[in-house]
Amino acid sequence: AVERNGYRFEPEYSVISQDGAVHVYRKGEFLEELKFSFSGTSPDPGQIEQVIDEYCETHGI
Repeated sequence: AVERNGYRFEPEYSVISQDGAVHVYRKGEFLEELKFSFSGTSPDPGQIEQVIDEYCETHGI
């Protein structure tokens, strides 16, 4: 999990379906699911970081 300014981002993914999501929490409360797709055996850590960065930028975090 990644934490930023009181928000917690928990990534999960499925190799079989080649998709993933980052679940966004604040103070333990689920806020949103950020979906993404990838290829290979796992998503690139930089790709997950980019999803989180875009969310933070969009929401002023």
